[in-house]
Amino acid sequence: MAADPVMLDGAGLGLLVDELRGRGYRVIGPTLADNAIVLAELTSASDLPNGWGVDVAPGTYRLRQRADSAAFGHSAGPQSWKQFVHPPRQMVWSSDPDGADLHNGRPPEDGARYAFLGVRGCDLAALGVLDRVLAGGGHPDSSYTARRDGVFVVAVNCTEPGGLCFCASMGTGPACGPGYDLAMTERVDGDNVSYLVEVGTEFGAQVLAALPHRLAEPTECAAAADEIAAAATQMGRQMPERDLRQLLVDSRESAHWSEVADRCLTCGNCTMVCPTCFCTSVSEVTDLTGEHAQRWSEWASCFELDFTFIHDGPVRTSGASRYRHWLTHKLSSWHDQFGSSGCVGCGRCIAWCPPGIDITEEMAIFDREHPRDGADD
Repeated sequence: MAADPVMLDGAGLGLLVDELRGRGYRVIGPTLADNAIVLAELTSASDLPNGWGVDVAPGTYRLRQRADSAAFGHSAGPQSWKQFVHPPRQMVWSSDPDGADLHNGRPPEDGARYAFLGVRGCDLAALGVLDRVLAGGGHPDSSYTARRDGVFVVAVNCTEPGGLCFCASMGTGPACGPGYDLAMTERVDGDNVSYLVEVGTEFGAQVLAALPHRLAEPTECAAAADEIAAAATQMGRQMPERDLRQLLVDSRESAHWSEVADRCLTCGNCTMVCPTCFCTSVSEVTDLTGEHAQRWSEWASCFELDFTFIHDGPVRTSGASRYRHWLTHKLSSWHDQFGSSGCVGCGRCIAWCPPGIDITEEMAIFDREHPRDGADD
């Protein structure tokens, strides 16, 4: 929408949370728990991780206290917004012999809707990917669409990328793309924290109109834009600047896959923390009498040995083949299926990989193995 950016002060952020809760939303945002910044329901803005940041490296994630009171001065935590619209475990169907207690897997009709507060550009792009995969096409996932429809998104432009961020090289950040109702840029000046807010939808404008605000000065808009632009040059990681899809096709017989497999534990951490991995498995259970049956859907990982199990056993039995499938699907064949990359550059898979396997480093090795035309060997 063409609307002039406005400024909210620190108190205005609290009023935004109150306004959304007053409109019946369950406000989900970052908060401190279990020595990490996790996503959970907020009762007020005081639940936000004000004054906390994180230090990340391959296989490492640590909280650190900041010298200011920024609420969004941290990079991606162990969770993504996927868990709220595509839950890790959900009932698909249940029934009794007489047809009573029939359940079709849709979320309860309690009127509760989600408001996501603090969605970064990478995660906003990830929601867009899930929308194409689970809600697009001729057979949308009704459970996903029931949870996703009506979600109010407050995005946050990134001005302090983390040590594992590479959203700039994936084209998903640090500025937030389309898909938000409101987008904020956090401005920190000593103990003073304020927010430059841009409107993305008509309903976002209605919510903003209920809050005390003022028009942003041109200098404030320029300063915010400069901070976002600077963040694009301060990424902790970077993908090779070439066609990654073709690079992986050319690397399918590389000996490096075996080297990765020597380090990979095939634990599936990378797929669990990935904001776009969507695969599930289905199990059916009955009670002891056999009269009541349930069907459950649960997140699945392509690193599981049984992921490709058919009548004669698993198709991909080696760790090298499973890692190759995951990486090739994420960065290459995803384009053929869904028209985009499956990676948004959040860096979670690097931080939460126990041996610290770095997806950008692996791609850089393939890049060196296959020099581009005119590149030095």
